Amino acid sequence: MDLKNKITSNEQMRGAMIFEFFSPGIPIILKNAGCEFIIFDMEHGGLSLEQFKTLATISKANRISPFIRIPEVSYNYVARALDLGASGIMVPMINTPEDALKIVNASKYPPQGKRGAGFGFAHDNYINQSPLSYIEKANNSNINIIQIETKIALENVREIASIDGVDCLWVGHFDLTNFLGIPGDFTSKIYLNAINEIVFAANLNNKSVGIMVNSKKELETYSKLGFNMIAVGTEMNILSGSISQILE
Repeated sequence: MDLKNKITSNEQMRGAMIFEFFSPGIPIILKNAGCEFIIFDMEHGGLSLEQFKTLATISKANRISPFIRIPEVSYNYVARALDLGASGIMVPMINTPEDALKIVNASKYPPQGKRGAGFGFAHDNYINQSPLSYIEKANNSNINIIQIETKIALENVREIASIDGVDCLWVGHFDLTNFLGIPGDFTSKIYLNAINEIVFAANLNNKSVGIMVNSKKELETYSKLGFNMIAVGTEMNILSGSISQILE
């Protein structure tokens, strides 16, 4: 089952988020570790679109889906990332249904959206094919991951989730606690109530719900809460923690 089908059927998916290590070997290492997808970060890290193009090509060659978190709500970032081979887009700081709709419109070709046509590039493996068949395939396979990480987004989460073309609600847990006035308090009732509301909105609209975790315990906890798309991160903390354990 491909990732889009897993998204739409709320199957369990496991992957990783990469913020700092953009070596060409990373997709292969993560595939060998059991990951189904990688989210490469442009919001906080120094990743360039040219670097991502190489990483996306290597990822797809090794049957692991490459996603990219773009830094802002922007047609140019969405369209270019998809043209460079992204299987989907993660977008931070989505606050309103209108924000989410901008992402959907940028990611879909007409008549479903407003994505500009550029065929025979990395995103379609440089194959000269019928534009009509590719447009249908792309519109049906690209994945839009919308981050819910502010108080305003939480208030609008049911409307955001209801938009066709939004595939996954992703909890930006640190930012969410910051905007809720409880920085880093993931045991607060305020935070847990917010989590329940986001999961409810996703389930109500048959959307996936995702989050980043950094331990087996967190993975199990969020799985039980209803999260089905879970990424391990950050790779810097994992590397640092592993080395520290050896050196102790």
